[in-house]
Amino acid sequence: MESKTDAGPASMTSEELAAVEDEEVLNKMLDKATDFEERRVIRAALRDLLKKKRDKREQDRGSRQQDLRQQGLSKGGTTGGAVSIGRASMNQLPPTNKPPGQPSASAGSKASPAVASAQKCPPAVAPNLKNVKQMLLDWCRAKTEPYEGVDIHNFSSSWKDGIAFCALVHRFFPDAFEYSILNPNKPRENFQLAFNTAERLAGCPPLLDADDLVRMNEPDWKCVYTYIQEFYRCLVEKGLVKTKKRP
Repeated sequence: MESKTDAGPASMTSEELAAVEDEEVLNKMLDKATDFEERRVIRAALRDLLKKKRDKREQDRGSRQQDLRQQGLSKGGTTGGAVSIGRASMNQLPPTNKPPGQPSASAGSKASPAVASAQKCPPAVAPNLKNVKQMLLDWCRAKTEPYEGVDIHNFSSSWKDGIAFCALVHRFFPDAFEYSILNPNKPRENFQLAFNTAERLAGCPPLLDADDLVRMNEPDWKCVYTYIQEFYRCLVEKGLVKTKKRP
């Protein structure tokens, strides 16, 4: 017997869409929907689901911190330990080996492979670059459309806090991490999370370096464009993106 989610969004009401608690199901429905009104309703349901998860996570975190505070007080301790433990779950990313403020590797020093790749972003001079670039930008915008805090309109400033990278990776690997707890004020962690996840699950090489990106006022658009092209290519190879033409 065909379920409502299998029947398609056109046969579902807003209330029924709101009852769907699986991001992947809603994402697939959004990809299949062609009618503007259908897409609008599905996007709204997806935004509500992400907000619901974020609110629940905040509530659970607050409860854990309160429990830890009470345990600390009952043992004669301070509340500082409880707060740090509560924050630990948000800081599981690997530490960087570079101290903050360290300058980029000079021409005479030996740069890491990731930094070297980022510094050698090829100049985009192909005759059809403009069309390909716009197609890839439109693809990124469409895939991150339901995500709160993401507004992609270029390959530079739109990616500077790392949230757009995380949203794009999360769209294809929703179980890899919890998007709703990401903090735009922690760009280095966001970059590392997105690049590490893309490398681990999509086989996308880390062509960008988080420390270099953080030091820039805005990322170099050619570097971001090159990385997104590579991520797209890896998704195509894994069968996660089906297309006749690759950007």
